[in-house]
Amino acid sequence: MILSSFAQDKEEKIACVIGDRLTSDVIVRLRTPEGRDDWLYCHSENLVKNCKYFADRLSENWPTCQILDSRNCVDIYCQELDFDYHVNLIRLLYTVIDGSVDDLWHGVRNALGILQVAVELGCPQIITACVNYLEAVTWEEAEEEEILRIVPRMGLQAEPILARLQPVKQSAIINIFVSAIRFATSSPSPNMNDLKSSAQEQLEYMLTEDDDAPLLTADDNIKVEVKECVNRLFARFIDSVTGFFSGTTESLSEEGNFQLFQSYLTDLSWACQILSKLEIMREFVEYWSDASEKIVKVLEQGSSTTEVIEIKLRAVEVTSKVLEAIGYGTVILPTAKRLQVLKVWLPFVRVTKPLIDSVTTNCENAMLLKLDGEMWQSLESTFVSIILALPSGDQAEILTEWLDNEYMQYPDLTEAFEVWCYRSKVAKRRLSLVGDEHAMTNSF
Repeated sequence: MILSSFAQDKEEKIACVIGDRLTSDVIVRLRTPEGRDDWLYCHSENLVKNCKYFADRLSENWPTCQILDSRNCVDIYCQELDFDYHVNLIRLLYTVIDGSVDDLWHGVRNALGILQVAVELGCPQIITACVNYLEAVTWEEAEEEEILRIVPRMGLQAEPILARLQPVKQSAIINIFVSAIRFATSSPSPNMNDLKSSAQEQLEYMLTEDDDAPLLTADDNIKVEVKECVNRLFARFIDSVTGFFSGTTESLSEEGNFQLFQSYLTDLSWACQILSKLEIMREFVEYWSDASEKIVKVLEQGSSTTEVIEIKLRAVEVTSKVLEAIGYGTVILPTAKRLQVLKVWLPFVRVTKPLIDSVTTNCENAMLLKLDGEMWQSLESTFVSIILALPSGDQAEILTEWLDNEYMQYPDLTEAFEVWCYRSKVAKRRLSLVGDEHAMTNSF
């Protein structure tokens, strides 16, 4: 008897199929402003069970329920773009949504459209299922923008969808920043270079102010952590440099040495950008200045292969950032140190620039050696700024060496030469006027 009753119920369930005119007791007319008017032959039992709108519309309490045929035909007006979503929702009212079947939604856009209709018509079971689906699956960028446009208007019931887009606690941001900076400066094996580059890119993005404020405002603890990470990276680089002097490392041209040296310099160039954003360049500038002579000697030992020239280029990149910090007063160094840095790097850059230019013109791997033209221009301006801040006698020494050098085209120190000539010519008169004013002041 029980089995017979179950079989009868099952037959009744199967009989309720959308579009079956023989068993349908209500017509849903989907109409659009463009004149579309589609009739769906439905069953009130299915519509009423999981949809508040249909439950109200087909109840005896509906104002027009006594009008002939009003309970047998329900009009729903919608936009053409939402038409398919309405059809899909009505079909879902015939489906058992219990979590056992996941492939009901056919993509994020379709689920989002159905969710909108479900909220509008009051279908709590479908709303929950849509929300669970959208919260769990990945989104394309365009889909994410669409979700941001639509979901916030749906209230608390749709909030779980936006969980991945909510602002993160500052403590979580700090934790991920610290982990990332440690990895990005750890000099991992070459097969992890892509991961390292990605981490470096995201760290820089976190600290960049664009249309939005930086993700992280670094406090003293963060700055200390960054400095320690960069110092450890620099220490490994210097150990590598020292190896060339002690004899433990043979040639810069060897593949292993080349890759390691290049990796260190690339990472240090990136680290300079982070230090600059955090305004903590001083230590690195001092360390690089002190080690400059050793670094240049190692670089000069290398051959003229494309690989070694690329390493020299990376060294110039780091040096340009160090010199910029010195030249524009971000880091204040004594005169002797500024002069020493100039005497080491000015001749090196002067010889290296034509070498890089010749390789980029003739080499198949020229793209590897491309350097932003603005960087060369900026480096030239930095040299001029540093020179003009030195005592006039030191300026004269550097300019004399420049005028006697065959590689005087770059860096072009013409501006420094012109300023030096003017200052030197008027020096006695200007200083004598200052002396006269001082004497007159004292006489009073």
